[in-house]
Amino acid sequence: MEVQVLFWAFLDMLPSLKSGGNFFFGPPDMTLRINEIFFSIQGESTWVGAPCIFVRLAGCPLRCNYCDTEYAFREGSPRTIDSLVDEVMANPCRLVEITGGEPLAQRNVHALIGRLLDAGRTVLIETSGAIDTEPVDRRAHIILDIKTPDSGESHRMQWANLDRLQPHDEVKFVIASRGDYEYARETTTQHQLIQRCRAVQFSPVHEQRAGLEILGARGLAPRELAAWILADQLDVRLQLQMHKFIWDPQTRGV
Repeated sequence: MEVQVLFWAFLDMLPSLKSGGNFFFGPPDMTLRINEIFFSIQGESTWVGAPCIFVRLAGCPLRCNYCDTEYAFREGSPRTIDSLVDEVMANPCRLVEITGGEPLAQRNVHALIGRLLDAGRTVLIETSGAIDTEPVDRRAHIILDIKTPDSGESHRMQWANLDRLQPHDEVKFVIASRGDYEYARETTTQHQLIQRCRAVQFSPVHEQRAGLEILGARGLAPRELAAWILADQLDVRLQLQMHKFIWDPQTRGV
């Protein structure tokens, strides 16, 4: 068994060594707990509007008040890395987002990230910032969701993750109130986020009803957030979740 593991590790390591990526690998039966995989329109980030394959991992250590994917906390089934790669590669779309839940909470995700990058896919990683991003392959595009106070989880942020941002990474703040806006504005300025990464996105919260494990949240009018950004002349992007305007905001698999 040890020989087999080393053999697969050696094969997986070769392309990563050539590209300078991190190499997380394992035998072909390595698994991840997956909530859903679907093909849709990217609704967020600077990739908004582009067709994209989404791989949603199950489980999250956070319980943000406004979370719109509470169903991913506990719903999921094990899938092998090989089967996931096969399913993604069967679609000619070259843009893939790995999301959750919190995808970095499952260590085996790094094997999936590496395999997809080695296959020539552009990989976006949507992560909360509450888990160390150091192991993430540097070829991937991190979308770092810095939690604001009204999320109820801002204390979980690992601030060292900001130091690891690369020019092709992005940051977003989900904003529920004026207090959240001021927190996002000060964090952006203090940590020079506009200079560090590709884009900083300010996204207004959609109304979210209370669930079994979340408190829910009132929505923030996009016009109100736009007025604050313009008044302060911030060089950030107002981000609306496009998929929630195309489909009902509670629709899954889009």
